[in-house]
Amino acid sequence: MSTPLTRQTPFEVRERVACMCSHGGDCSSFAPGHALHLIQARIASATPSEWADALVTGVDAATGDIRLLTLDGTTFDVWNAGGAALEVEPGTPVALHPRYGVLAVGRLQYNVALSA
Repeated sequence: MSTPLTRQTPFEVRERVACMCSHGGDCSSFAPGHALHLIQARIASATPSEWADALVTGVDAATGDIRLLTLDGTTFDVWNAGGAALEVEPGTPVALHPRYGVLAVGRLQYNVALSA
């Protein structure tokens, strides 16, 4: 006689998943602020008119928070777990695609979560 398998519901499995970046590894999540998905990068590049040039006005490298000021005067607070805050300092010019949550720092692109 075999022991019946105990199956977990998808909700129980998802509830226990944690991104590896919170443990010092590579990002294993494509949620806002984590790893940049290839499709996310492609749709952002396919809509060039929606990029906004901005300057970094504040950085907290410990938390991954970055404050941006676009050239039209709009302020954005963004967060990234993948090290974007380590690449910038106040005064750094960047480009932000607010619709798809992509931050470009030179040739590097990051998935960012925009704070409301």
